[in-house]
Amino acid sequence: MEIAEQKKGAVMVLALTGRLDASTAARLEEKLLGLIDGGETKLALNLLQLDYISSAGLRVLLMAAKRLKAVNGKIVLLSLKDQIREVFEIAGFSAIFPIFDVETDALKSFQ
Repeated sequence: MEIAEQKKGAVMVLALTGRLDASTAARLEEKLLGLIDGGETKLALNLLQLDYISSAGLRVLLMAAKRLKAVNGKIVLLSLKDQIREVFEIAGFSAIFPIFDVETDALKSFQ
């Protein structure tokens, strides 16, 4: 899995490419915790190029959401492929994470 980051105003946007599974979840966890511990409180994850997410990946996202909530921060998801969106809906995570189709809407949600 590849992680590209770009700061857009006050929001850190991470674009994930590939598979988020047991073998890659630790890398994302390290990246997210590093950003949060470094003071980032507004995160947007672009999942357009994410092909697969496992329960290990879902756990990392949930952990990051809890950590952000503790510091009055927020994490949003955007551009989910149909199969990824279905995983979030089945797991009940679509009720936990704000999900947007386009980046501009995701960025506006932080205002």
